[in-house]
Amino acid sequence: MLLKTFGWSFAITALGLVAAVFYGGWEAFGVVAILSVLEISLSFDNAVVNAGILKKMNAFWQKIFLTVGVLIAVFGMRLVFPVVIVAITAKIGPIEAVDLSFNQPERYQELVTDAHPAIAAFGGMFLLMIFLDFIFEDRDIQWLRWIERPLAKLGKVDMLSVCIALIVLLVSAMTFATQAHQHGGAHANKAETVLLAGVAGLITYLIVGGLSGYFENKLEEEEEREHEAEEEAKKTGKNVSAMVLSGKAAFFMFLYLEVLDASFSFDGVIGAFAITNEIVLMALGLGIGAMYVRSLTVYLVRQGTLDDYVYLEHGAHYAIGALAVILLVTIQYEINEIITGLVGVVLIGWSFWSSVRRNKALEAGGDDSSGSKAEVPSGV
Repeated sequence: MLLKTFGWSFAITALGLVAAVFYGGWEAFGVVAILSVLEISLSFDNAVVNAGILKKMNAFWQKIFLTVGVLIAVFGMRLVFPVVIVAITAKIGPIEAVDLSFNQPERYQELVTDAHPAIAAFGGMFLLMIFLDFIFEDRDIQWLRWIERPLAKLGKVDMLSVCIALIVLLVSAMTFATQAHQHGGAHANKAETVLLAGVAGLITYLIVGGLSGYFENKLEEEEEREHEAEEEAKKTGKNVSAMVLSGKAAFFMFLYLEVLDASFSFDGVIGAFAITNEIVLMALGLGIGAMYVRSLTVYLVRQGTLDDYVYLEHGAHYAIGALAVILLVTIQYEINEIITGLVGVVLIGWSFWSSVRRNKALEAGGDDSSGSKAEVPSGV
């Protein structure tokens, strides 16, 4: 069962890691491995959400999602999107960007380094919004309660996450401008670029979130109609199973899942820029991770088991927050890519360990890792 579900992912992993060694040696191997782990971890909750929705769809739409959907997810978002980001920020064509990365790596690195403040501002703001919206939401299950409880209360203030993100952007842009003017050089006139790129990241997040909300509402409307049709079918004695989430409802589900997957892809792709600027290494690491997310989705559907490790979503979002801060810091200062990758892995590993302890505490009827009852509503 496990080999059948994850067989393609294992094969792609082996090929990807071997390709990384041939491309850039063991350092490239490490970067691709870290990117793969981060992509899987950051998208774990996406796989859980996908599985919860996918199991309601008929066999045809499940197959569409797992074939057409994987092409969009792996080749569209994880492979093409990083190239597009580099092309836009470096003001070159996508084909030229790929060509430079292979044939003129020094020139490519120069262009990407020059464009890095814009990439970091865009990505940092997008990831920061994901983290802030998560941390300000009042939720039943909390991991680090001493942080999450007070922030959930603050989150009741409208548009707080947007205000904080804009303040952080202004501080970053002003600091960058001050440092650039003191030292002069090529970055002296780039504070405005940082500010505009950051605003673009914020707008992108709001658009993606708006699309997700739109399709989610459409999905709920279609599910309600299907439920009414199902109730009517029961009264008239018609075949009920043929009326469950096919047709328009399944189509809106498919669109909703693709928008969700795209939004989760953004954090993985943009977070990857905090680890490496190499398009090839990004494509390998994110492609491997995306394959595991798809396999995990299938596994969860077939097993009928959803999120057993409830703190993983928290750990993934804290990792996103850490990547956001690191990206904004790298506008002005350089941070080693291995350290950047390990920060996220440590946070996610910690959340996994906390989830395991919580599950054991629940089985024993004791306390969880926080020292309080294993299931405590957020308002308690």
